[in-house]
Amino acid sequence: MKVLLVKTSSMGDVIHTLPAVTDAVSAIPGLRFDWVVEETFQEIPRWHKSVDTIFPIAIRRWRKRFFHSLFSEELHDFIKRLRENQYDMVIDAQGLLKSCVVACIAHGKRYGLDKQSIREPIASYFYRNKYSVSQSQHAIRRGRELFSKIFGYELSNATPDYGIQRNNIFVDLGEKPYVLFLHGTTWATKHWPESYWKLLIEKTTQLGIVVKLPWGNTQEFERATRLAEGMQNIEILPKKTLLELAQIISNAKAIIAMDTGLGHLAAALEVPTISLYGPTDPKLTGALGKSQI
Repeated sequence: MKVLLVKTSSMGDVIHTLPAVTDAVSAIPGLRFDWVVEETFQEIPRWHKSVDTIFPIAIRRWRKRFFHSLFSEELHDFIKRLRENQYDMVIDAQGLLKSCVVACIAHGKRYGLDKQSIREPIASYFYRNKYSVSQSQHAIRRGRELFSKIFGYELSNATPDYGIQRNNIFVDLGEKPYVLFLHGTTWATKHWPESYWKLLIEKTTQLGIVVKLPWGNTQEFERATRLAEGMQNIEILPKKTLLELAQIISNAKAIIAMDTGLGHLAAALEVPTISLYGPTDPKLTGALGKSQI
């Protein structure tokens, strides 16, 4: 059976969908997935053992020049490539109008959440089969429950298995042991105060433990520079690709993370992590997996 999965973004949401894929392929022999995902995160589905073809989409980039993109060769090629396949099922696991449009372009019966369970209820009207899933449970559990109802198997209470093939990621970097501080996140309200970071860095590095600080944009680089000022045993990393960051995460002895996509990647890679949550509820979106606090 061949299934197209539409889950485009964000990084954490894409990672949260991996356990549902693992559950499904464990229950249904011969089940394989293709995946439509935002181009920035296309590496993530590639790491799962049961995902074949990736269809990168650039909604975030296209909407900045909407009318130009609407008639672009890039969009035309994406649609053409997607419609070359006939799927047994097309699952919109995003639950948004934009993901519903993508699901409608593909060939196959559409499946998704019902209007009481979905983020944008209008999208549910375009699914042939729709299912009720409580919104009061963790996002990973919601995705796993949706898949169990679609494919008709009993959902277990086992710890989520992200299905990542670690040999596609892990590379022995041959470095001294280090911890990674994931200080960057999207919402301003999610940030931990810099004075707290500096105190934690000071206490950690005074023990002789090396701290590494990644960054993804100018603001994060400037913050990393401020945090590292006057400190020993600390390294500001050069800018990295997502795969390179995954390799650095997988080699870390431990991680301190904000509510951020890279924190969820640490959970998927089973690296011991303490995640710091402020305005968001960890019961709904907290990093979930082995050795996660």
